[in-house]
Amino acid sequence: MPGPVTRSGHRVLIAVVLATLAGVTVIVRPGATSADQASPLLAPYKDRLQQATDRALEFLAKSQLPDGSFPADQNDTAVTSLSVMAFLACGHTPGQGPYGEVINRGIDAVLASQKPNGLLVQNTIASGPMYSHGASTVMLLEVSGMVDPARQARVDEALAKALKLILAAQGIPKDDNNRGGWRYQPTSNDSDISCTGWQLMALRSARNNGALVPTEAIEEAVKYILKCRHESGGFTYQPGGGPGLARTGTALLALELCGRHGDRTTQAAGGWILQNLPPGAGQAEFFYYSLYYCSQGMFQLGDKYWEGWAQRMYDIMLPIQGKDGSWPHGGANEDRAGPCYSTAMSVLALSVSYHQLPIYQR
Repeated sequence: MPGPVTRSGHRVLIAVVLATLAGVTVIVRPGATSADQASPLLAPYKDRLQQATDRALEFLAKSQLPDGSFPADQNDTAVTSLSVMAFLACGHTPGQGPYGEVINRGIDAVLASQKPNGLLVQNTIASGPMYSHGASTVMLLEVSGMVDPARQARVDEALAKALKLILAAQGIPKDDNNRGGWRYQPTSNDSDISCTGWQLMALRSARNNGALVPTEAIEEAVKYILKCRHESGGFTYQPGGGPGLARTGTALLALELCGRHGDRTTQAAGGWILQNLPPGAGQAEFFYYSLYYCSQGMFQLGDKYWEGWAQRMYDIMLPIQGKDGSWPHGGANEDRAGPCYSTAMSVLALSVSYHQLPIYQR
Protein backbone atom coordinates (compact mmCIF):
# COMPACT_ATOMS: atom_id res chain seq x y z
CA MET A 1 0.00 0.00 0.00
CA PRO A 2 1.35 3.49 -0.82
CA GLY A 3 2.21 5.93 1.93
CA PRO A 4 -0.29 8.19 3.69
CA VAL A 5 -2.31 10.71 1.75
CA THR A 6 -0.82 14.14 2.41
CA ARG A 7 -1.64 17.59 1.13
CA SER A 8 0.92 19.64 -0.78
CA GLY A 9 2.53 22.59 0.92
CA HIS A 10 0.94 25.38 -1.06
CA ARG A 11 -1.85 27.42 0.49
CA VAL A 12 -5.32 26.50 -0.73
CA LEU A 13 -7.66 29.43 -1.07
CA ILE A 14 -11.39 29.01 -1.66
CA ALA A 15 -13.10 32.08 -3.09
CA VAL A 16 -14.93 34.41 -0.75
CA VAL A 17 -18.59 33.52 -0.35
CA LEU A 18 -20.78 36.55 0.14
CA ALA A 19 -24.36 37.66 -0.43
CA THR A 20 -26.74 34.93 0.69
CA LEU A 21 -24.18 33.66 3.18
CA ALA A 22 -24.25 36.91 5.14
CA GLY A 23 -20.65 37.71 4.40
CA VAL A 24 -19.13 34.37 5.38
CA THR A 25 -15.58 33.95 4.09
CA VAL A 26 -14.56 30.43 3.19
CA ILE A 27 -10.82 29.76 3.29
CA VAL A 28 -9.39 26.27 3.05
CA ARG A 29 -5.82 25.59 4.09
CA PRO A 30 -3.94 22.32 3.88
CA GLY A 31 -3.70 20.34 7.09
CA ALA A 32 -1.22 17.70 8.15
CA THR A 33 -2.44 14.12 7.94
CA SER A 34 -0.94 10.83 8.91
CA ALA A 35 -1.92 7.22 8.52
CA ASP A 36 -2.94 5.38 11.65
CA GLN A 37 -1.73 1.93 12.53
CA ALA A 38 -4.04 -0.81 11.28
CA SER A 39 -6.35 -2.32 13.86
CA PRO A 40 -5.01 -5.52 15.47
CA LEU A 41 -8.14 -7.18 14.12
CA LEU A 42 -6.67 -6.86 10.62
CA ALA A 43 -3.83 -9.28 11.37
CA PRO A 44 -5.50 -12.48 10.09
CA TYR A 45 -7.11 -10.60 7.19
CA LYS A 46 -4.24 -8.29 6.23
CA ASP A 47 -3.02 -10.06 3.10
CA ARG A 48 -6.52 -10.83 1.87
CA LEU A 49 -7.60 -7.22 2.36
CA GLN A 50 -4.60 -5.94 0.45
CA GLN A 51 -5.21 -8.32 -2.43
CA ALA A 52 -8.92 -7.51 -2.52
CA THR A 53 -8.47 -3.74 -2.61
CA ASP A 54 -5.66 -4.00 -5.18
CA ARG A 55 -7.88 -6.05 -7.49
CA ALA A 56 -10.79 -3.68 -6.94
CA LEU A 57 -8.72 -0.64 -7.92
CA GLU A 58 -7.59 -2.42 -11.07
CA PHE A 59 -11.24 -3.03 -11.94
CA LEU A 60 -12.16 0.62 -11.31
CA ALA A 61 -9.25 1.91 -13.38
CA LYS A 62 -10.22 -0.32 -16.32
CA SER A 63 -13.84 0.84 -16.02
CA GLN A 64 -13.12 4.56 -16.25
CA LEU A 65 -14.72 6.20 -19.29
CA PRO A 66 -12.82 8.43 -21.75
CA ASP A 67 -14.26 11.60 -20.16
CA GLY A 68 -12.86 10.56 -16.76
CA SER A 69 -16.17 9.55 -15.21
CA PHE A 70 -17.07 6.08 -13.96
CA PRO A 71 -20.13 4.24 -15.34
CA ALA A 72 -23.36 4.76 -13.43
CA ASP A 73 -27.02 4.68 -14.32
CA GLN A 74 -27.88 7.22 -11.64
CA ASN A 75 -26.19 9.59 -9.17
CA ASP A 76 -23.52 10.04 -11.81
CA THR A 77 -20.99 12.33 -10.15
CA ALA A 78 -21.49 10.47 -6.88
CA VAL A 79 -20.15 7.23 -8.38
CA THR A 80 -17.22 9.04 -9.95
CA SER A 81 -16.45 10.81 -6.67
CA LEU A 82 -16.73 7.60 -4.64
CA SER A 83 -14.43 5.86 -7.11
CA VAL A 84 -11.85 8.63 -6.77
CA MET A 85 -12.09 8.39 -2.99
CA ALA A 86 -11.54 4.63 -3.20
CA PHE A 87 -8.11 5.27 -4.72
CA LEU A 88 -7.35 7.92 -2.10
CA ALA A 89 -8.45 5.58 0.69
CA CYS A 90 -5.80 3.10 -0.40
CA GLY A 91 -3.06 5.71 -0.34
CA HIS A 92 -2.93 6.78 -3.99
CA THR A 93 -2.65 10.47 -4.82
CA PRO A 94 -3.54 12.70 -7.79
CA GLY A 95 -0.92 12.81 -10.51
CA GLN A 96 1.39 10.30 -8.86
CA GLY A 97 1.94 6.57 -9.10
CA PRO A 98 0.05 4.02 -11.17
CA TYR A 99 -3.36 5.63 -10.62
CA GLY A 100 -2.38 9.30 -10.51
CA GLU A 101 -3.91 10.14 -13.87
CA VAL A 102 -6.98 8.01 -13.22
CA ILE A 103 -7.61 10.14 -10.16
CA ASN A 104 -6.93 13.39 -12.03
CA ARG A 105 -9.34 12.46 -14.81
CA GLY A 106 -12.01 11.61 -12.25
CA ILE A 107 -11.53 14.98 -10.56
CA ASP A 108 -11.75 16.74 -13.93
CA ALA A 109 -14.98 14.92 -14.80
CA VAL A 110 -16.61 16.13 -11.58
CA LEU A 111 -15.34 19.68 -12.07
CA ALA A 112 -16.71 19.71 -15.62
CA SER A 113 -20.14 18.67 -14.35
CA GLN A 114 -20.74 21.73 -12.17
CA LYS A 115 -23.79 23.80 -13.05
CA PRO A 116 -23.95 27.61 -12.81
CA ASN A 117 -25.76 27.40 -9.45
CA GLY A 118 -22.90 25.30 -8.03
CA LEU A 119 -24.59 21.90 -8.24
CA LEU A 120 -22.09 19.10 -8.93
CA VAL A 121 -24.13 16.76 -11.09
CA GLN A 122 -24.01 15.76 -14.75
CA ASN A 123 -27.67 14.88 -15.16
CA THR A 124 -29.80 17.74 -13.86
CA ILE A 125 -32.96 15.62 -13.94
CA ALA A 126 -31.42 12.84 -11.84
CA SER A 127 -33.45 12.07 -8.75
CA GLY A 128 -31.85 13.24 -5.56
CA PRO A 129 -29.07 15.44 -7.01
CA MET A 130 -28.02 16.50 -3.49
CA TYR A 131 -26.64 12.98 -2.99
CA SER A 132 -24.24 13.49 -5.89
CA HIS A 133 -23.54 17.04 -4.84
CA GLY A 134 -22.64 16.14 -1.27
CA ALA A 135 -20.41 13.21 -2.21
CA SER A 136 -18.69 15.24 -4.92
CA THR A 137 -18.08 18.17 -2.60
CA VAL A 138 -16.52 15.83 -0.05
CA MET A 139 -14.25 14.36 -2.73
CA LEU A 140 -13.09 17.77 -3.96
CA LEU A 141 -12.34 18.83 -0.39
CA GLU A 142 -10.32 15.65 0.12
CA VAL A 143 -8.14 16.27 -2.94
CA SER A 144 -7.77 19.99 -2.29
CA GLY A 145 -4.11 20.66 -1.60
CA MET A 146 -2.97 17.47 -3.34
CA VAL A 147 -3.43 18.52 -6.97
CA ASP A 148 -1.29 20.63 -9.28
CA PRO A 149 -1.70 24.45 -9.18
CA ALA A 150 -3.82 24.74 -12.33
CA ARG A 151 -6.22 22.03 -11.21
CA GLN A 152 -6.20 23.48 -7.68
CA ALA A 153 -7.49 26.80 -9.01
CA ARG A 154 -10.44 24.99 -10.58
CA VAL A 155 -11.07 23.03 -7.37
CA ASP A 156 -11.05 26.28 -5.37
CA GLU A 157 -13.61 27.89 -7.64
CA ALA A 158 -15.84 24.81 -7.69
CA LEU A 159 -15.76 24.40 -3.92
CA ALA A 160 -16.74 28.01 -3.28
CA LYS A 161 -19.88 27.49 -5.37
CA ALA A 162 -20.58 24.02 -3.97
CA LEU A 163 -20.33 25.09 -0.32
CA LYS A 164 -22.45 28.14 -1.00
CA LEU A 165 -25.17 25.90 -2.45
CA ILE A 166 -25.07 23.57 0.56
CA LEU A 167 -25.46 26.41 3.03
CA ALA A 168 -28.19 28.07 0.98
CA ALA A 169 -30.12 24.76 0.73
CA GLN A 170 -29.96 24.34 4.48
CA GLY A 171 -31.40 27.83 4.88
CA ILE A 172 -34.61 27.06 2.94
CA PRO A 173 -37.52 27.68 5.39
CA LYS A 174 -38.55 24.37 7.01
CA ASP A 175 -40.75 23.26 9.88
CA ASP A 176 -39.32 22.11 13.21
CA ASN A 177 -39.08 18.47 12.16
CA ASN A 178 -36.97 19.30 9.09
CA ARG A 179 -34.99 22.37 10.10
CA GLY A 180 -31.22 22.03 9.84
CA GLY A 181 -31.17 19.20 7.31
CA TRP A 182 -31.19 18.64 3.56
CA ARG A 183 -33.10 16.52 1.08
CA TYR A 184 -33.12 15.66 -2.61
CA GLN A 185 -33.18 19.12 -4.16
CA PRO A 186 -31.39 22.37 -3.26
CA THR A 187 -34.86 23.89 -2.85
CA SER A 188 -36.42 21.06 -0.78
CA ASN A 189 -38.35 22.22 2.29
CA ASP A 190 -38.04 18.84 4.03
CA SER A 191 -35.03 16.78 5.12
CA ASP A 192 -33.76 13.22 5.49
CA ILE A 193 -30.83 11.71 7.32
CA SER A 194 -29.13 10.35 4.20
CA CYS A 195 -28.85 13.60 2.25
CA THR A 196 -28.07 15.41 5.48
CA GLY A 197 -25.17 13.07 6.20
CA TRP A 198 -23.39 13.93 2.95
CA GLN A 199 -23.83 17.69 3.27
CA LEU A 200 -22.75 17.64 6.91
CA MET A 201 -19.63 15.67 6.01
CA ALA A 202 -18.84 18.26 3.35
CA LEU A 203 -19.17 21.10 5.84
CA ARG A 204 -17.15 19.18 8.42
CA SER A 205 -14.42 18.45 5.87
CA ALA A 206 -14.33 22.11 4.89
CA ARG A 207 -13.88 23.09 8.53
CA ASN A 208 -11.16 20.48 8.95
CA ASN A 209 -9.31 22.22 6.13
CA GLY A 210 -9.63 25.60 7.85
CA ALA A 211 -12.81 26.86 6.22
CA LEU A 212 -14.79 29.40 8.19
CA VAL A 213 -18.00 27.43 7.91
CA PRO A 214 -20.67 28.95 10.19
CA THR A 215 -20.76 27.09 13.49
CA GLU A 216 -24.54 27.30 13.53
CA ALA A 217 -24.76 25.42 10.22
CA ILE A 218 -23.09 22.36 11.71
CA GLU A 219 -24.95 22.72 15.01
CA GLU A 220 -28.32 22.87 13.26
CA ALA A 221 -27.44 19.82 11.15
CA VAL A 222 -26.47 17.87 14.26
CA LYS A 223 -29.78 18.87 15.86
CA TYR A 224 -31.61 17.44 12.86
CA ILE A 225 -29.65 14.18 13.07
CA LEU A 226 -30.62 13.86 16.73
CA LYS A 227 -34.29 14.35 15.85
CA CYS A 228 -34.01 11.09 13.90
CA ARG A 229 -32.87 9.10 16.93
CA HIS A 230 -35.08 6.11 17.74
CA GLU A 231 -35.73 4.89 21.28
CA SER A 232 -33.90 1.66 20.38
CA GLY A 233 -30.66 3.58 19.88
CA GLY A 234 -30.82 3.33 16.10
CA PHE A 235 -31.67 6.17 13.75
CA THR A 236 -34.49 6.75 11.31
CA TYR A 237 -34.68 8.16 7.79
CA GLN A 238 -36.85 11.02 9.01
CA PRO A 239 -38.14 11.88 12.51
CA GLY A 240 -40.80 9.42 13.64
CA GLY A 241 -39.81 6.55 11.34
CA GLY A 242 -38.16 3.20 11.99
CA PRO A 243 -34.42 2.57 12.43
CA GLY A 244 -32.24 1.04 9.75
CA LEU A 245 -28.61 0.00 9.35
CA ALA A 246 -27.65 2.61 6.74
CA ARG A 247 -29.52 5.33 8.64
CA THR A 248 -27.84 4.48 11.92
CA GLY A 249 -24.40 4.28 10.32
CA THR A 250 -24.94 7.68 8.73
CA ALA A 251 -25.93 9.24 12.04
CA LEU A 252 -23.07 7.58 13.91
CA LEU A 253 -20.43 8.85 11.50
CA ALA A 254 -21.93 12.34 11.39
CA LEU A 255 -22.03 12.63 15.18
CA GLU A 256 -18.55 11.20 15.61
CA LEU A 257 -17.10 13.67 13.09
CA CYS A 258 -18.89 16.54 14.81
CA GLY A 259 -17.36 16.08 18.24
CA ARG A 260 -19.70 13.61 19.94
CA HIS A 261 -17.13 10.83 20.12
CA GLY A 262 -18.11 7.96 22.35
CA ASP A 263 -20.99 9.70 24.11
CA ARG A 264 -24.16 7.86 25.15
CA THR A 265 -25.88 8.52 21.83
CA THR A 266 -23.06 7.23 19.64
CA GLN A 267 -22.45 4.23 21.89
CA ALA A 268 -26.14 3.38 21.68
CA ALA A 269 -25.97 3.66 17.89
CA GLY A 270 -22.94 1.37 17.84
CA GLY A 271 -24.75 -1.09 20.07
CA TRP A 272 -27.77 -1.06 17.76
CA ILE A 273 -25.53 -1.81 14.78
CA LEU A 274 -23.91 -4.75 16.58
CA GLN A 275 -27.37 -6.13 17.33
CA ASN A 276 -28.41 -5.78 13.69
CA LEU A 277 -25.37 -6.98 11.74
CA PRO A 278 -26.20 -7.98 8.15
CA PRO A 279 -26.77 -11.76 8.01
CA GLY A 280 -25.16 -12.02 4.58
CA ALA A 281 -24.29 -10.29 1.33
CA GLY A 282 -27.11 -8.11 0.10
CA GLN A 283 -29.30 -9.02 3.06
CA ALA A 284 -29.71 -5.49 4.33
CA GLU A 285 -31.55 -2.53 2.90
CA PHE A 286 -29.09 -0.43 0.91
CA PHE A 287 -26.38 -3.01 1.58
CA TYR A 288 -23.33 -1.15 0.24
CA TYR A 289 -24.51 2.16 1.63
CA SER A 290 -24.79 0.44 5.02
CA LEU A 291 -21.29 -1.03 4.69
CA TYR A 292 -19.76 2.33 3.91
CA TYR A 293 -21.36 4.33 6.69
CA CYS A 294 -21.26 1.66 9.38
CA SER A 295 -17.60 0.91 8.68
CA GLN A 296 -16.60 4.56 8.91
CA GLY A 297 -18.76 5.20 11.97
CA MET A 298 -17.81 2.06 13.89
CA PHE A 299 -14.11 2.66 13.22
CA GLN A 300 -14.48 6.14 14.67
CA LEU A 301 -16.23 4.69 17.73
CA GLY A 302 -13.49 2.06 18.02
CA ASP A 303 -12.83 -0.80 20.43
CA LYS A 304 -15.51 -3.50 20.63
CA TYR A 305 -17.75 -1.65 18.20
CA TRP A 306 -15.20 -1.62 15.39
CA GLU A 307 -13.99 -5.15 16.11
CA GLY A 308 -17.50 -6.62 16.16
CA TRP A 309 -18.46 -4.87 12.95
CA ALA A 310 -15.20 -5.47 11.07
CA GLN A 311 -15.13 -9.20 11.77
CA ARG A 312 -18.60 -9.63 10.29
CA MET A 313 -17.95 -7.31 7.35
CA TYR A 314 -14.72 -9.04 6.30
CA ASP A 315 -16.32 -12.48 6.53
CA ILE A 316 -19.18 -11.34 4.29
CA MET A 317 -17.30 -9.22 1.76
CA LEU A 318 -14.04 -10.99 1.00
CA PRO A 319 -15.58 -14.24 -0.33
CA ILE A 320 -18.01 -12.54 -2.71
CA GLN A 321 -15.56 -10.40 -4.68
CA GLY A 322 -15.69 -11.27 -8.37
CA LYS A 323 -12.77 -12.60 -10.40
CA ASP A 324 -12.53 -9.23 -12.16
CA GLY A 325 -12.10 -7.43 -8.83
CA SER A 326 -15.63 -6.02 -8.64
CA TRP A 327 -18.36 -6.67 -6.11
CA PRO A 328 -21.88 -7.75 -7.13
CA HIS A 329 -24.61 -5.24 -7.82
CA GLY A 330 -26.70 -4.22 -4.85
CA GLY A 331 -30.44 -4.68 -4.68
CA ALA A 332 -33.28 -2.26 -5.51
CA ASN A 333 -31.97 1.29 -6.03
CA GLU A 334 -28.38 0.20 -5.55
CA ASP A 335 -28.65 -2.16 -8.52
CA ARG A 336 -29.06 0.79 -10.87
CA ALA A 337 -25.91 2.42 -9.53
CA GLY A 338 -23.80 -0.32 -11.14
CA PRO A 339 -20.63 -2.27 -10.29
CA CYS A 340 -18.36 0.78 -9.95
CA TYR A 341 -20.61 1.96 -7.15
CA SER A 342 -20.66 -1.38 -5.33
CA THR A 343 -16.90 -1.77 -5.79
CA ALA A 344 -15.99 1.75 -4.68
CA MET A 345 -18.22 1.48 -1.62
CA SER A 346 -16.68 -1.90 -0.78
CA VAL A 347 -13.15 -0.50 -1.01
CA LEU A 348 -14.09 2.46 1.18
CA ALA A 349 -15.54 0.08 3.77
CA LEU A 350 -12.70 -2.45 3.70
CA SER A 351 -9.90 0.13 3.73
CA VAL A 352 -11.18 2.23 6.63
CA SER A 353 -8.41 1.12 9.01
CA TYR A 354 -5.77 2.22 6.47
CA HIS A 355 -6.73 5.66 7.78
CA GLN A 356 -5.90 7.53 4.59
CA LEU A 357 -8.80 9.90 3.88
CA PRO A 358 -8.23 13.13 5.86
CA ILE A 359 -11.87 13.63 6.87
CA TYR A 360 -12.05 10.23 8.57
CA GLN A 361 -8.83 10.50 10.52
CA ARG A 362 -9.54 10.46 14.26
